[in-house]
Amino acid sequence: MVMKMIFDTIVGIATLRGISALNVIRVSGSDAIQLVNRLFVGKDLDQQPSHTVSYGHLIDDGVIIDEVLVSIFREPKSFTAENVVEISTHGGYLIAEKVIEALIKLGCRMAEPGEFTKRAYLNGRIDLTQAESIMDMVNAKTMTQLQIANQGLNGQVKELINDLQSDLLSLIAKIEVNIDYPEYDDAVVMTNEIIIPETKTIIDKINQILIKSDTGKVIREGIKTVIVGRPNVGKSSLLNTLLREDKAIVTEISGTTRDLIEGELNLGGILLKLIDTAGIRTTDDIVEKIGIDRAKKALSEADLVLLVLDQSQKLTDADKELIELTSDKTRIIVGNKTDLGSLVDIQNENIIKVSAKNKTGIDLLENEVKRLFVDEVLIGNNETMLSNARHIGKLKEANQNLKDALSSAQINYPVDMVEIDLRKAWESLGEITGESGTEILISTLFSKFCLGK
Repeated sequence: MVMKMIFDTIVGIATLRGISALNVIRVSGSDAIQLVNRLFVGKDLDQQPSHTVSYGHLIDDGVIIDEVLVSIFREPKSFTAENVVEISTHGGYLIAEKVIEALIKLGCRMAEPGEFTKRAYLNGRIDLTQAESIMDMVNAKTMTQLQIANQGLNGQVKELINDLQSDLLSLIAKIEVNIDYPEYDDAVVMTNEIIIPETKTIIDKINQILIKSDTGKVIREGIKTVIVGRPNVGKSSLLNTLLREDKAIVTEISGTTRDLIEGELNLGGILLKLIDTAGIRTTDDIVEKIGIDRAKKALSEADLVLLVLDQSQKLTDADKELIELTSDKTRIIVGNKTDLGSLVDIQNENIIKVSAKNKTGIDLLENEVKRLFVDEVLIGNNETMLSNARHIGKLKEANQNLKDALSSAQINYPVDMVEIDLRKAWESLGEITGESGTEILISTLFSKFCLGK
């Protein structure tokens, strides 16, 4: 049983500020219903049951602020596990400000970013993985991102981590019984011969989760994709074709693109963060030089490089330099302008041949991106995957702790020494769900949320 914590009453706008059809103002705290009731003219909110909506007006100092609908959620059956009131007003910046000002005058405090969700976490309503999934849902741009976010919000990620913690706790408990109560005749005498296989089993489980997390991370964060090539090979045409809009200016003049041009492509549920760059070549033009320097910087930071070659011409020295420059990157070589010929053939390299102008071969390029980055079986089966970089980092940390414990057991260290690393692994897993989270971690995470969440 989680004890609900007592906080002051907070207020915040849960919808975007500005002109809109509606505003929703959220109030949470033990006094939330009573404070709103002091402004509300309509039914007595103190007498209304939970999960009901009441019609009326908000009046402050005898002046009507707005005609409103007020929703009541009584503790503990609310998002924060506190009394929560949601006030639906007409849209407009002024109305929301006046409602919030009136409630602050009565004793509410303006909510900090993410404070509603933070209270839900601190009151045991949700764990950290569920809290972070809420913002993932808000930020989702594809259905697969939404699918992954729902896994976290529904508790599937929490369950995955709890299972690992349960396995670890069972092993640690058996070691503790041996250390603290050696006189128990029915306790299994824990030796490294028993610890080693059990530790290996947990490591294997973590490794399987980490393999799946590669796909999860790509779904959540997208693929930072940089289009490079020498001038006039059709980089901007390829960008426009992929985005299905005229994002970049296309001319026959070399060096037309002088700065980075960005766009996002939903590739079957995977977000490609496309960056078109200036053609990389030697030039005396100061502005073009700046563009080329930015192109090289983008190239160094890319998850994926689309190296575009002119398929209608033989390789130039500049092409060969770019082939060498990108050799250590995850890349796809794109042979463009196949409508004009097919002269390029590079030994031991697969070239995806397209015509950006005629929009042919684009499906082959999209399939190659998926092949490199995504396990479509995992997505199709809706398998639970870690996608959050913090979660993955902590899981890797726990895995390393387990490997350290395994190494100690294999060289026959005393079991109480082996247990130290097993405990560290358990704590690292706990930081994923927040069971062993520090105050700094909690504050940092929720500070990234939007107001009203």
